[in-house]
Parts: sequence; structure tokens; C-alpha cells
Amino acid sequence: MKLKLLLFFVGWMTAGYVSPDLETVRQDYRKASENAEATKKLFEGLTEIGKNDNVVLVAYKGAVTTMMAEYAEGIKNKKSFFKEGRDLLEYAIKTEPENVEIRCIRLSVQENVPKITGYHKNKEADKAFILANYASMEEAGAKEFVKRYTSASDSFTEAERQRF
Repeated sequence: MKLKLLLFFVGWMTAGYVSPDLETVRQDYRKASENAEATKKLFEGLTEIGKNDNVVLVAYKGAVTTMMAEYAEGIKNKKSFFKEGRDLLEYAIKTEPENVEIRCIRLSVQENVPKITGYHKNKEADKAFILANYASMEEAGAKEFVKRYTSASDSFTEAERQRF
């Protein structure tokens, strides 16, 4: 009886949770880079995402969590957001190191965080990985995300952008 009650309670608690749509998250991530409200909205939408969820969503959660550091009050909160986001992003990379979209997400973070964070060491490796593996991407939404990001990124030359 207790087991049935526990299973019912757990089922009831999780029934309302629906994992965010990946395509919507991609679109919202682009918007989040433009303003605080979009960043906060995406952060709230990804609150329930954890390491057992889709690893690409974990990467987006990590990226947007690092972005929240910009809007946090006080140095302690800024560090906390940044560290949590970086750790989630690195977890996603370790889980799927061959995922071009996740590498692009990390590149987008490393290109835009302040130098004082020291989180810049993978920019060249991620850029090279993206250039080498973009053509083999199969998922259209991921491919479009990478193409859009690289077309606006200062890391890629005009000749490199033509490859996308």
C-alpha cells in the first residue's frame, strides 16, 4: 500500500513537468543574448532540466545560467551562476564530446564571457571541431543553429562562413 501511494505521489508530482521543446530553446537562446528579460525567461524555462535530461538541453541550461551571472546581484551570486553554468556545460561536453551543437554552445559562451573568468581555453578547438564536423550534422534544427551562430561570430572568417 505504501509503495502504491509513493508511486502515485511521484507520478502526480512529475505529471505536470514537460521537457522544453529543443527548437523553442534554440530560438529563445538567440533572443537571450540580446536582453535580460529573454535571458531570465529562458533560465526559468530550463529550471527543471537536470543531468538526466537531453544533454543538449543541459548544455543550453549551462549556457543560459552563465548568462544569468551578468544580471545577478553581488560578486558571490555572479560567481555562483557562472560556476554552475560552466559545470553544466562541461558535463554536456564530457557526455557527448562529438556533438557539434554542444561545442557551438560552449564556443558562444567562451566568446562572450569576460576574460577575468578564464573560461576561454576551448575556443580554437571548438571552432576547428565545428568546421570539421558541420557537414556531417544530420539534425536540421541543430545545423541551422550552428550556421546562424557562426555567421555572426567574430571567430570565423568570411571564407570559413561560406562553408556553412
